[in-house]
Amino acid sequence: MSASYEPYLPATDMPRFLRELAEFVGLGDADVVTIRATAPLVLEREAAFTAALYEHFLRFPASARFFLGEDGEPDRARLERRRHSLARWLRETAEAALTHEHAYYLLAIGLSHSHRAQGPIVPAHFVVGAMSLTQTTLADAFAAELAPAAALAASRSWNKLLLVHLAALLLGYLPPRPG
Repeated sequence: MSASYEPYLPATDMPRFLRELAEFVGLGDADVVTIRATAPLVLEREAAFTAALYEHFLRFPASARFFLGEDGEPDRARLERRRHSLARWLRETAEAALTHEHAYYLLAIGLSHSHRAQGPIVPAHFVVGAMSLTQTTLADAFAAELAPAAALAASRSWNKLLLVHLAALLLGYLPPRPG
């Protein structure tokens, strides 16, 4: 099988990048149906999920520093803004729509973490770690609420989508190179 492939800079054509990566990881129509069907289960836990993730960050000095005020205490207003942003990402992710707008939204998130005008740049390994925490939290929710086979199917589908998202987020950290 000899298919033609034209290299490109992924950030210049994010919809293509997401589409190709979704195909590569096997994210298909059945996965999208599963994600959308389990979205209500995920979204009903949105507040608890976002609170737990940021509390987790605060337990580790290396990640807590992004959320502390000048007095060294957690900046609750900043944490609330970050929780709001995370909740928006979770809601949009639950739609499982790899649209043009969503593709560039993901790139913008990656750039906002990797190229900050104020405060330190969030290291890529924390973005990867946060995605791992998200996967684990979702798998636990599915295991608690769904039959084993349905929980496994939901975890597999969400994991495919989350790793497509992770690749898009990490583009903000990488120097541009043709694929």
